[in-house]
Amino acid sequence: MTTVLEASPPPPAKDKKPITDGQRSIGQYIAVKAFVIIPLLALITAVPFAWGWGLGWTDIALGAGFFVMSGLGVTVGYHRLFTHGSFKPKRWLKIVLALSGNLAVQGTVTDWVADHRRHHAFSDREGDPHSPWLFGTSPWALAKGFGHAHMGWLFDRSKTNVERFAPDLLADKDIQAVDKHFVLWTATTVLAPGVLGGLITWSWWGALTGFFWAGLVRIALLHHVTWSVNSICHMMGERPFKSRDKAANFWPLAILSFGESWHNSHHADPTCARHGVLRGQLDISARLIWIFEKFGWATDVRWPTPQRLAKLRTD
Repeated sequence: MTTVLEASPPPPAKDKKPITDGQRSIGQYIAVKAFVIIPLLALITAVPFAWGWGLGWTDIALGAGFFVMSGLGVTVGYHRLFTHGSFKPKRWLKIVLALSGNLAVQGTVTDWVADHRRHHAFSDREGDPHSPWLFGTSPWALAKGFGHAHMGWLFDRSKTNVERFAPDLLADKDIQAVDKHFVLWTATTVLAPGVLGGLITWSWWGALTGFFWAGLVRIALLHHVTWSVNSICHMMGERPFKSRDKAANFWPLAILSFGESWHNSHHADPTCARHGVLRGQLDISARLIWIFEKFGWATDVRWPTPQRLAKLRTD
């Protein structure tokens, strides 16, 4: 086991590159809004659809499968591997995790990682792209902050400087090849459930419900689970470990977020491969990394140690 000794990867302290690097183009800005709003509208529409009709077991199975695959692509791939370097994967596993994360429609690997490293560098301070504490502590300020942290920050046209926060990924030809085809992976994750639903049920109705439930609704649900870690887990929950921000552990989200909601533990020790480090804290992402390690697909896994945990405890 490897003891975690440092905070997250680049940038080094001497790096004087600006935090942001220009603005998204109008086309990119419209695309981001579409990726956020269209699945959200589908999720809202899903309420009357689910009330007695329009949802079958095929849709549930397809939705669950794509949710798990794309969700773990974000938590294990985008987050624990590419952002924090919690383990070293075989090349094929690195590519698979990058592709799986792309299916979540949360941006390219490089952009996602740059935003998240920036978040850790300035967590809950000026410069953090999605802190809920940037507007004050009054009820109105906190409500505004929650909306900003949850999804409002996505509508900011300024771009995080990837040369400052993700130079390692810019130099990774495999990751850049995956990122280059982000539009293709987005089309795949939206349309493939409908194609599969149609083939499984051998009907156009199965194709439509598969597209709706396992495509749009699944993407929206995963979006809001991920965004809840940014918003809820910086506003409420337990803080058993020392961190220089307000990150907290929020147990109700542990299963849907695949262990990401043990957020205080993560911010106390960012490069650790396991976030649910205390007894009874379910962490599905860490279990998957453990499986990768057992098969020899992942090495140098940064597991927690009792000594490290004792040092980080607040009591």
